[in-house]
Amino acid sequence: MMPGDSSMASIVQRIARQALITFRSPPRFGDEPAKSFLENQNKLRSLMTEIRASDLQLVPRRSDDIPSGLPYHDPPVTYMHICETDQFSMGVFLLKNGASIPLHDHPGMHGMLKVMYGKVRISCFDRLEQTDAPPPATPHQVGSLRRSLLRSTAEFTEESGPCVLSPDRDNLHQIDAVDGPTAFMDILAPPYDPDEDRDCHYYKVLAEGEVKTAEKDKEVWLMEISQPPEFWCGGEPYPGPEVCL
Repeated sequence: MMPGDSSMASIVQRIARQALITFRSPPRFGDEPAKSFLENQNKLRSLMTEIRASDLQLVPRRSDDIPSGLPYHDPPVTYMHICETDQFSMGVFLLKNGASIPLHDHPGMHGMLKVMYGKVRISCFDRLEQTDAPPPATPHQVGSLRRSLLRSTAEFTEESGPCVLSPDRDNLHQIDAVDGPTAFMDILAPPYDPDEDRDCHYYKVLAEGEVKTAEKDKEVWLMEISQPPEFWCGGEPYPGPEVCL
């Protein structure tokens, strides 16, 4: 294969190359996306729609592959790193049966998520402008409050298209494994970087009990919290085709 020839490149390689093109100059928060960005984003979305677990050499796991009563040191979520540049990071998250990635944000970042196997429920929120309306009374409040909009709650499988986020749309989300283990491929652009004010923050919904398959476009208050103790992420080796950029 000649350098630059994509005719025989793996779909993982083609996705990485398209992500590099797409996120070279992404729109910032509040900016109107350029036509060229939207065209490239659609190309990336089309490639992400095509990819399957077998392309990453992932073997779907079953609930009975995982013993009950897991020890504390066994993480509920693991991550397979595929590649990272200054423009984007790409990898695979694997969630055990019943595991969740808690409600969190992606400051100033774009993203695309595609389920490889199993099923996830994704609840997406948008941050709203602050208002003069008082937030709910919280006797044990420890973090700042953010007025937000529950934009959508939907279930995704390997047959679904990607879930897409931007700096100002669906930027906060919670991801729950449904009816067994699941895995999804994840692209974030640019990658998290605390030195560039792109750190991950966690939240809880106030006065709602928990995120439900609920009323779309419902206003809620979110309280910033520490990383929940029941959630932590381990690492696994990536078994799929190498990506060269």
